[in-house]
Amino acid sequence: MSRFSHPHELPKSQERTMLFVLGAIQFTHILDFMIMMPLGAQLMQAFAISPAKFSQLVASYGIAAAISGFAGGFILDRFDRKRALLVLYTGFGLATLACAFAPTFYLLLIARLAAGACGGLSSSLVTAMLGDFIPPARRGRAMAFVAAAFPVASILGVPLGLVLAGKLGWHAAFFFLAACAVVNGAIASLALPHLRTAVQNHEPWQQMKEIMSHRVHLRAFALGTMVGLSGGILVPFLAPSFIANLGLNEQSELPIVYIIGGLATAISTPIVGWLSDRMDRLRLLIYISAGAIVVTLIIMQLGPSSVSLASLMMALFMVSMSGRYAPAMTMITNAVEARYRGGFMSINSALQLAANAAASMLAGWFITRDSHGHFLGLPMLSYLATGFLILMVYCAMRLCAAAPHVAQHARKDIAPPPPPPEISAA
Repeated sequence: MSRFSHPHELPKSQERTMLFVLGAIQFTHILDFMIMMPLGAQLMQAFAISPAKFSQLVASYGIAAAISGFAGGFILDRFDRKRALLVLYTGFGLATLACAFAPTFYLLLIARLAAGACGGLSSSLVTAMLGDFIPPARRGRAMAFVAAAFPVASILGVPLGLVLAGKLGWHAAFFFLAACAVVNGAIASLALPHLRTAVQNHEPWQQMKEIMSHRVHLRAFALGTMVGLSGGILVPFLAPSFIANLGLNEQSELPIVYIIGGLATAISTPIVGWLSDRMDRLRLLIYISAGAIVVTLIIMQLGPSSVSLASLMMALFMVSMSGRYAPAMTMITNAVEARYRGGFMSINSALQLAANAAASMLAGWFITRDSHGHFLGLPMLSYLATGFLILMVYCAMRLCAAAPHVAQHARKDIAPPPPPPEISAA
């Protein structure tokens, strides 16, 4: 067993500071993806691109993050987490700034690829650091706290991005995001704790072999992939469809919808995190996924609607879809020993983002527009999302069958078992 098998606990005040900093970093990663949704209508008009081309812009982040994530699986455990995170996050900020200056569709696509390559790796390091410093009994709440970046991005970032884009053009939203990255990077360099997590005598190919040959790891990867597929199939066209199909005003009504949805998620996220540490995580994931299926089947069928109805449906959608994160990611993180955590989380992040990108591109194949500008094919996306949600629950059940400890709540949490003898001896 590695000397990092047990979390390196911090004083309460330092732990809270670390969670705030990691949550702020995760906020920019999520906002970098989410900012594309409300800007969809403007970007399609500015570059004269089709919905399928727009889905490529959305998917490009995930594709680049997936490729870099697989590469990171070989090398990330050679470096201390904090140092690697700061370097990658700097690259993310510079790539986001390049997005703001992009004059053409293809240059914007290249900048999005660069942002994804750096952002995906740094996001996986955020999760790895939670595993390094937060014990299993409190890990669900920590995951939920970092997941709160999702509603914060919705409450503050998305509406602000829309306002900036409306007054100063779509470039302004990326300038804002780059500025956030500068501030977060400076604070992180001072506030994040340093722990020497670099694995001595690291052998990349042996490390990857051990990560990829463990059946518990493989089942955790399958769960992470389904988390990405079930969200990615719907998210890219949600905001554009609220404008085109529901008839919402992009500047005045769509921000209200996102604010309401974000506030609801900000309330539900800590509750889900609390439940994740006090009840069986698989059961909690099943309950939340069932609610997400119902909401998904309804929201993709909506026609012209009031702001009130649109806000209600957005709130239910965001609460149910983001609620999956705490139980699912806690189960995934609990499935791996600390000595593999950097490479494991990098590969898991790569698979999730690749799945998200694939789902975004798949969504683009089904979406067309009629002569009035309405999006067609949205019901089919809801059916696909339902199938992916069901597969996600199935994968979670398979993971729990192989490693029951991943779903057990605080009073039953135990350390992950060592790899099988045949892997240890490899």
